Amino acid sequence: MAVAAHPGGAALAMAGRYLALLLVANLIWEVAQLPLYSLWTERSPGEIAQAVVHCTLGDGMIGAVSLGAAWLMTVGRGWPEKSFGQVAIVTTIFGVGATIVLEWLNVEVWRTWSYAAGMPRLPPLGTGLTPVLQWLLLPTLCLVAARRLAPAR
Repeated sequence: MAVAAHPGGAALAMAGRYLALLLVANLIWEVAQLPLYSLWTERSPGEIAQAVVHCTLGDGMIGAVSLGAAWLMTVGRGWPEKSFGQVAIVTTIFGVGATIVLEWLNVEVWRTWSYAAGMPRLPPLGTGLTPVLQWLLLPTLCLVAARRLAPAR
């Protein structure tokens, strides 16, 4: 039995397409924003590559948890055909919230990484602008793309 033919299969297929697209989009974003982090000038190419993989996988986890929480909170029965917009909005809110908290913890509390001087920062926590933009833009773009890639019924 195909996944899409199973009750809830359309939602699982949509979630799979979304997460695949989100991982690719986040990989591209992580590489593009590297110069805004100090590791760009302070670490070896191998360490930079490891950081990109680590952050991209972390983005995938944020994306999966955010989508799942959004689906549960919006009672996503019938999603993606129904409540698509609600799920997209709540997914984005969760992703932005998680990013603000995780960036603050990693930069200010744990000092796991630091921003380069060129990183624009948002008050009051000093969170980097590009990670916030990443989670404002990519979830919705990837959800819309995943819906467009859905097979015709």
